[in-house]
Amino acid sequence: MALVALNAVTKTFTKGEETITPLDHVDLDIQAGDFVSLMGPSGTGKSTLLNLVSGIDQPDAGTIAVDGVEVTSLSRSQLADWRAANLGYIFQTHNLIPVLTTYENVELPTLLLRLSASERRQRVELALEAVGLTDRASHYPRQLSGGQEQRVGIARAIVAHPKVVVADEPTGSLDKKTSDQIQILLQRLNRELDITLLMVTHDTEVAGIATRRLVLEDGKIVDGLANPV
Repeated sequence: MALVALNAVTKTFTKGEETITPLDHVDLDIQAGDFVSLMGPSGTGKSTLLNLVSGIDQPDAGTIAVDGVEVTSLSRSQLADWRAANLGYIFQTHNLIPVLTTYENVELPTLLLRLSASERRQRVELALEAVGLTDRASHYPRQLSGGQEQRVGIARAIVAHPKVVVADEPTGSLDKKTSDQIQILLQRLNRELDITLLMVTHDTEVAGIATRRLVLEDGKIVDGLANPV
């Protein structure tokens, strides 16, 4: 059984008198341990698909299941609990809280889980170690480089040991050198920690680091290419 399964998922938006359908009866299976990149022209529904998988938005039709749980049938409060325990989100703009340290930013998702203080501390330390930021635990975002901030965001996304991590243009705001470093980190997390990743990107080079590459166009996944591991 696929870890993530989309079945005939449709999503529409209304803009004035125009109806826009970024996703039109989309089917997609993602297996545990996959690293999937999703490309497509701007406005084609890539970020919409991420928001549906993560339970931030709801489809107009179709079903979405993650590890056997039908996300589309959960209530708002159930979704919040499910998301905290099962879903990690990497943003393009980091979204760190400036008054919190690196440690505290990474710790935030664990505060929604039923963990002891020692379990919480262990998870934060492991996440910081995974992204190579143990020595920056007490630093504030203003004291970090752009690449370090993104690594804090990645640590925050994996700290709760989620079933799947979604990433929306994770290198989009970074320079070439820093982007290359983040790409290597994402590949390592997938290969060494077996983290399942679904990543949206407009950059063909970044898309190439995934083990599967999909293209979304006119509401459909029209092309799929396997990348060498």
